[in-house]
Amino acid sequence: MPSPLTLADLRRYAVARSLFKPTTLGRAIDKLGFVQADPIRAPARAQDLTLRHRVLDYRAGDLERRYARLPIEEDFLVNYGFLPRAILALLHPRTPRRAWDTATRRRAQNVLAFIREHGPCHPRDVLAAFDHGRTTNYWGGESNATTHLLDGMHYRGLLRVVRRDAGVRVYAAVDHAGDDRSPSQKAEALLKLVVQKYAPLPSRSLGHLTSMLAGGAPQLRPELKRMLAHARETWPSAEVEGLRWYWAEGENPRSARHAPDDAVRLLAPFDPIVWDRLRFELLWQWVYRFEAYTPAPKRLRGYYALPLLWHDRVIGWANVAVRDGEVNAQAGYVAGKAPHDAGFRRGLADELQRMAVFLGLEG
Repeated sequence: MPSPLTLADLRRYAVARSLFKPTTLGRAIDKLGFVQADPIRAPARAQDLTLRHRVLDYRAGDLERRYARLPIEEDFLVNYGFLPRAILALLHPRTPRRAWDTATRRRAQNVLAFIREHGPCHPRDVLAAFDHGRTTNYWGGESNATTHLLDGMHYRGLLRVVRRDAGVRVYAAVDHAGDDRSPSQKAEALLKLVVQKYAPLPSRSLGHLTSMLAGGAPQLRPELKRMLAHARETWPSAEVEGLRWYWAEGENPRSARHAPDDAVRLLAPFDPIVWDRLRFELLWQWVYRFEAYTPAPKRLRGYYALPLLWHDRVIGWANVAVRDGEVNAQAGYVAGKAPHDAGFRRGLADELQRMAVFLGLEG
């Protein structure tokens, strides 16, 4: 009889399955299924910080530079990011929970006709043709109503992002391909996608991800709820220290191939290894929070603290900046000080050198 599954097994499994052998950009996004986006650069955007560990010779900005040539899209899954184009058929036609009023639908139809006539449009092109005033945005502040409308049209599947100019989305009209799968089959595929990305998952996190999927596919909300109940009954799982954990079909959390390597890695705040804060606390026994939007006096780790992974342990964090053409890292450690280990010191130096290459500071 095999020994019971332990948190140590789950830690090794969580790290090893996510840090697959680096590959091409397109294949890495296919394997990940979704890469969360964030506009803050500290020292690079979150999507670039995530991909640099999984793509051969990746440089900051490669995703934006190569986006138009790859079968990928910007869209909303559990949050906003980049995903393989094939997944869009599971999300569209999207039916938002809040319908537009008649006036907004009319404005959207006029903007869509303009973009169809003129081809891919920068928001300033649309703003030059339409003045819709100001509106309240998702965060309670004010933003340009036309920009807000473009966001809504993108979410509803009327527009796609064809590229970015200096970080700004350029939109084109789109007609999404149909999909013959039933709503239940789509819900099952979406739930398997997020489990494949974020496993192993405690039961509460699986439920939380399912509710977030209802933001990406609100029209599948009832089917997602039913599929969650089915998954909890039938998908691979085990109870570890009083909590039920789930993982992807066909995988073995105890596999010897999950042995950790010796590398030190600085992870993005939204890297799949650390994205689920509940799982993070269970596996590594300390609390990590993203504090960029926390008032400075209340921050514990720093503005954009990157979790610091060594072997299969997240032992601390670092705030990284470029100063005088060099990478500067201010690190903190859960134990209060850095490990007294020559291998760790070499590994951290190697990681900072990789970071410099990634940021284009080789010279």
